[in-house]
Amino acid sequence: MTSKLALRLAVAAVFVLALVAFFMLDLQQYLNLATLREQRDALLSWTSEHLLLALGVYVGVYIVMAALSVPGAAVLTLAGGALFGVLTGTVAVSFASTIGATLVFLAARFLFRDAVQQRFRKRLERINRGVERDGAFYLLALRLVPVFPFWVINLVMALTPIRTWTYYWVSQLGMLPATVVYVNAGTQLAQVDSVGDVLSPGLIGAFVLLGLLPLILRWVLRILQARKIYAGHRKPKRFDYNLIVVGAGSAGLVSAYIGATVRAKVALVEKNRMGGDCLNTGCVPSKALIRTARTMAEARHSRRYGVRRMEAELDFGEVMERVREVIRRIEPHDSRERYENMGVEVIEAEARLVSPWEVEAGGRRISARSIVLATGAEPLVPPIDGIESVDYLTSDTLWDLEELPERLVVLGGGPIGSELTQAFARLGSGVTVVEMAERLLPREDPAAGELLREHLAAEDVEVATGHKALRVERTADGGRLVCEHEGREVAFEFSRLLVALGRRTRTTGYGLEELGVRTDDSGRLDVDGFQRTNFPNIYVCGDAAGPYQFTHVAAHQAWSAAVNALISPLWSFKTDYRVIPWVTFTDPEVARVGLSEAEAGERELDFEVTTYGLDDLDRAIADSADYGFVKVITQTGKDRILGATIVGAHAGEMLPEFVLAMKHGLGLNKLLGTIHVYPTFSEANKFAAGEWKKAHQPEGALRWAGRFFTWRRG
Repeated sequence: MTSKLALRLAVAAVFVLALVAFFMLDLQQYLNLATLREQRDALLSWTSEHLLLALGVYVGVYIVMAALSVPGAAVLTLAGGALFGVLTGTVAVSFASTIGATLVFLAARFLFRDAVQQRFRKRLERINRGVERDGAFYLLALRLVPVFPFWVINLVMALTPIRTWTYYWVSQLGMLPATVVYVNAGTQLAQVDSVGDVLSPGLIGAFVLLGLLPLILRWVLRILQARKIYAGHRKPKRFDYNLIVVGAGSAGLVSAYIGATVRAKVALVEKNRMGGDCLNTGCVPSKALIRTARTMAEARHSRRYGVRRMEAELDFGEVMERVREVIRRIEPHDSRERYENMGVEVIEAEARLVSPWEVEAGGRRISARSIVLATGAEPLVPPIDGIESVDYLTSDTLWDLEELPERLVVLGGGPIGSELTQAFARLGSGVTVVEMAERLLPREDPAAGELLREHLAAEDVEVATGHKALRVERTADGGRLVCEHEGREVAFEFSRLLVALGRRTRTTGYGLEELGVRTDDSGRLDVDGFQRTNFPNIYVCGDAAGPYQFTHVAAHQAWSAAVNALISPLWSFKTDYRVIPWVTFTDPEVARVGLSEAEAGERELDFEVTTYGLDDLDRAIADSADYGFVKVITQTGKDRILGATIVGAHAGEMLPEFVLAMKHGLGLNKLLGTIHVYPTFSEANKFAAGEWKKAHQPEGALRWAGRFFTWRRG
């Protein structure tokens, strides 16, 4: 046994023996208000005769009590006021409680920190960085507004990198306000001789202050936080607007819309096109292209529908013109004219924050009480050797194509890459999709990725999973993507290369670094549950905030950001991420809400999986779309839905029923009891609920029912 281990065992033994002695000797009987009142006169008399000794004994007992984290600290604090008065009692309690807390802090750190940090190192990395940066402030917040009992704070903080001296002085400062209030209440308790004294103004006032203390301290904490964050910045006396929104994509437009609806004065700053990525380069054009591609696929496979042959002649230029026409038809929904008619001032310029309340835009400096950042995201292009030597495409530049690529390599088998892979294959390109993971759609159910692979292979797409891109080499006809697969190099020739590896947030060029707006480990702007940055009046929504880069999530976040920006600090609403749905619009579509089977397993939950195959669904058979499944994750033994994955035709249209059920706490029994129109794809949701019900049918009751009906037949 090492000396360090022996010392740890000794320290642990001392604490355990002290706790056992405390409870076995029933010392808690001396730490209640009734005993304090009974012994009040005797204690006061002895204290007056032996003040220093009494003070020393009191401080020693308090330190031991605080170190052991046993009940009775509140009564001891009241006793300090009763015996020594406000000033002396406050000083004694303040130092005794802090010393005791620090002792248990040091003991817990010595006993547990190394083991905890080693075992949960990765999970604690972010917490450790936050504590190293703002540990004093976090501890002060917990001390001033104790969400958790002090003994919990002592133990938890011991496991972090916070310095002991910082822990000591912050604890003493943070506990001081409550100490003063309790000691003052104790001075009033010393005067209680009868029931009538309980209703004395002084005692009532002391306990009213106790009740208001958390609210008062929270207000003080906000002031301290604001002073720290806004130090060095001068707040304007008057503001030009109630709200400035930077970015006119989905999140920014919703934020501006909400502000204008409630008659706030709003400025909307956008340097590019209104509507952002979703309208111009994302959701709208991609779905228009996918629809045309599906038409070509249906014509090519018309025999599936009983049509011997169907002619379809494609002009890629006309296809892209249709895509642009779709954008033009939707543009008025997001146009400058529409928002100006609402009362929003639209400024077409680059925006740069020059203070927490001011933005430079178009040669003007404008101010607002709150700012919402909706700066969006852009395609992620990794630093692959040689990639700049070819004219590669991204989901932003793809829409400028006028000729269909003869040989297209798509780097990335996630949602964007998979959608565009299938679309261009159906339009007539020879397509290879390259994915570093072992399957397509790595975030989704493995069966979904496998079914998509089968469909792509049937459409002559070359699917190369488990391939890591190494370099790009330029050739006379375009280029080649060289990858590593199972320890050897593999090359894929292309006429055009499409990089579809996801999107990264736009956070540079807006003055955020200079201002000190924090980003998280992934480069997104760091926000709390109310969409606030470390500057409480600067909010973020959409792709710049994460954690989901979906248009509907951006709009959801924008509601929280805009409302909170307009009415805080009077009230604030937390963004609810409990039920977030999403869809990948391939064929088959892949739709999900809540947990997947893999995620439920990673969280070590008790769950069940119920699956219904669409090959058994009448409408799917009638549409020759009898492939895919509905998979539901439920709590073991209950019909509570933890997640649902739907793979198949119209999966995105089927998913909202599960979204609604999860949002409002409806279980599979409710879905089973709901009438669904026949024949529709949505019936699959009901049949999945039926599969769950069959697996949970009451066998004992059914046996008795069988006997009952046998008896009735005579």
